[in-house]
Amino acid sequence: MTDMTITAARTTLLRVPWPETPWLKGHAFGPARSLLVLDVETRGGVTGMGYLFSFRPELPTVAKLLNDIVIPRVIGKDATAVEGIWNDLWRFTATYGRGGIATMAQSALDIALWDAIGKRAGLPLHRLWGHCRATLPVYGSGCFRGSGGDGMIAKALHYKSRGYKAIKMQMAHTDDLAGDVDNVRRMREALGPDMTIMIDINMGWTADTAIAQGLKIADHDVYWLEEPVFADDFDGYRKVARALPIRIVGGETHFTHYGLRPFFDDPVCPILQPDPMRGGFTDLRKTAMLAHTRGLSMAPHLFPELNVQLLASIPNGLWIEDMGLSEDLFVDPVPVVNGTISAPERPGHGLAFRPEILRDCRV
Repeated sequence: MTDMTITAARTTLLRVPWPETPWLKGHAFGPARSLLVLDVETRGGVTGMGYLFSFRPELPTVAKLLNDIVIPRVIGKDATAVEGIWNDLWRFTATYGRGGIATMAQSALDIALWDAIGKRAGLPLHRLWGHCRATLPVYGSGCFRGSGGDGMIAKALHYKSRGYKAIKMQMAHTDDLAGDVDNVRRMREALGPDMTIMIDINMGWTADTAIAQGLKIADHDVYWLEEPVFADDFDGYRKVARALPIRIVGGETHFTHYGLRPFFDDPVCPILQPDPMRGGFTDLRKTAMLAHTRGLSMAPHLFPELNVQLLASIPNGLWIEDMGLSEDLFVDPVPVVNGTISAPERPGHGLAFRPEILRDCRV
């Protein structure tokens, strides 16, 4: 038996320039990508890697919490005790955690531990967890409002030319409600009737505005309206979901299955979009199970290279989101082929950062 006692863990902060592509035009993410990489070592020589990706500069604070609190607490523990470690950290950080930076730190560790467990077993995570299917549909995300109506349409057509069958555009966070509606009309005309169109509001409306705007775009065959109101406005979610003929979805801004509980208690949103960096793989799997018991589907937020492991292992996996944020980061990226993504067969999550990025982009 390989000794899986945790002997060391190291954090690395990265600032990686965006790739030179016109398809990230209109993003509001700053000049570079912020990443935190956590490498966990075990006595038997098995290592695991977890990482966080942020659009905002809070990762140095997460690194400090990892180095000061999380890592010292797990040194000497068995990496295969991932459930016990998750619950111990959840309770230990309860007075200042249960979300935010503490949960992000815990998530990086959790992803690294599962990577080590998969490597120890010689299995990709989707097979360790119980393989369900190999290939899943991907929607092209990041048709950014900042690029304007023409820019969103151009990016959507780019996705269509690559074989994607679905795209996601943005509304809200502008002063032009009529222009928002017209952008949806123009997008449908440009893509034709066979492409699926999702719309992301990014918590930009109140419930009454979401209902009024939703009724104006309903005739354009919109597949879902995402995060129409602020994450904690569960009453608003319920009002919008019951007033519109469009699927109302959300979950990316909530932390763990505890934060998503109102969606289980009153399942008006048929698709949940939790983020693996707001609870880790351990909690993402719990969320998927709870969703399945309520007849809900899963379409997790971003990170297709991680989320494909979960979605290939559950019966209620529906969509993978791809924005092209990380294709250039990994030694073996997980490619999108003709609008689909296939779960890799490498042990663990199967990801490793390119050595030159770890060397040249270190903060």
